[in-house]
Amino acid sequence: MSAAYKLEAATGNDPFALSRERFEAIVTQVSSARSLASGHAKVEESLIEGGRGLLRQLFQDHLDWRSVQERRVEVVDQDGVRLVARRTARRTLRSLLGPVVVTRSLYQGQGREGRAPADAGLRLCEDSYSMGVRRAVVQLCVQDAYAPAVATLEQLAGAHVPQRQAEELVQRAAEDVRLFYCVRIPDPVPDAALLVLSFDAAGIAMRTESLRPTTREKAESSPADPSFPPKLKTGQKPNRKRMAQVAAVYAIEPFVRSTDDILGELQSLTPTPNDNARPRRPRPVNKRVFASIARSAADVINEGFREGLARDPRRERRWVVLVDGNGDQIRAVRRAAERAGVAVTIVADLIHLIEYLWRASYCFHAAGSDAARQWVVQRVRALLDGADPRQVAAGMRRSATRRKVKDRQAVDRCAQYMHGLAPYMLYGAALRDGLPIATGVIEGACRHLIRRRLDIGGARWSTEGAEAILLLRAVVSSGDFDDYWAFHEPLVFQHTHEAKYRGRIPNTRPVLRRVK
Repeated sequence: MSAAYKLEAATGNDPFALSRERFEAIVTQVSSARSLASGHAKVEESLIEGGRGLLRQLFQDHLDWRSVQERRVEVVDQDGVRLVARRTARRTLRSLLGPVVVTRSLYQGQGREGRAPADAGLRLCEDSYSMGVRRAVVQLCVQDAYAPAVATLEQLAGAHVPQRQAEELVQRAAEDVRLFYCVRIPDPVPDAALLVLSFDAAGIAMRTESLRPTTREKAESSPADPSFPPKLKTGQKPNRKRMAQVAAVYAIEPFVRSTDDILGELQSLTPTPNDNARPRRPRPVNKRVFASIARSAADVINEGFREGLARDPRRERRWVVLVDGNGDQIRAVRRAAERAGVAVTIVADLIHLIEYLWRASYCFHAAGSDAARQWVVQRVRALLDGADPRQVAAGMRRSATRRKVKDRQAVDRCAQYMHGLAPYMLYGAALRDGLPIATGVIEGACRHLIRRRLDIGGARWSTEGAEAILLLRAVVSSGDFDDYWAFHEPLVFQHTHEAKYRGRIPNTRPVLRRVK
């Protein structure tokens, strides 16, 4: 050691004697004739089991050593009441190494809740789970269903966490996510890059009591067990879903493309695209995705604009907002932009429009035919070349009238869609300016944040449970989990310990004196 210290406390016997005995037992075992005759898998298994026991014993010895050295202190609770009665108390700490026992002094007073300053020194949580277990539970449960996640944790680390407790730990771990993003300073938008915001929504199957009022009334009024339930489409869940609002904020370099570049990328329109001929597209940078089942679309959109202002406070970059065409969403975007004092270019997703065009094409041509594909390609090409969407829509309607198409609902629906979103379908200008015209990033966020975790078959969510998973899954997806956890841990300490004392928390560690 570079410096020697002497404790002002009796050291007694070797506090780590049991750990040394376990280590010697492991060495004896792996050097035995039986181990030398075993395959590597058997030796590996015995080392993992013995090593975990050794580490748990080291942890226990460390905690016991701290208990031996704990000194008496003066304790004053948050109300200014001195707690003078002192007794030895124990609590279990469930760690990644297994359960250990923490022995420490508990200070009490008449009619007052006890205080254990040594718990603050160890930074223990209110419940019995260590911070390591909490972090592992979060990381596993945001990726997989609770039951297999806690089973994996027990298999890999030997830490047993019941499913109900895992759900509670996840909800507690998500409590500081919004505060984290309020105080976090994101990287600025690079020079010449676009600042892109995109918004969408996806449904989550909820417990009846967590549905929105209108949907809940329909769910409660529907027969609980109908004799002949209607046939549902794949994935359809009538009166069971609540919409989660999803947002993405990122920066991306402008990407100027031609009409042929776009058509060459769309496999539905170009059956055999030439991948080698595609220009290399820039990748989004500093991407943050987030979602909420508890908040409204307007609230999520407002948060997206706050994130944008944190990245471009002087409003020097070009702001682009990608939407799927929802009218309420566009109105909320325009209100948020006005409040933020930024000029935005709103672009309606091209892929959504193409889906409408495909359905309209089947009014004129056989489904799946080359003629139907060519019909769609012609109109997409015209729009990408800068044609007025209203004129394209009017031409579709005139064509249906001239051909006396009887079932023309898809044509009229597509034309109405284009008329309503015409100001946001100026794709020719968007291509010239290098703006994105598709919502692939937010569609990917919906798939990853929601469908791959919250849309697991048979799952029914409470609002609190779904919100916690969405918050934490978004933190992980945005690459901010390590930073968030470093932010979260001190807040847990503050809520658990600092709020329970008047002034500074007493230091129970023995005084160290340097030996010259």
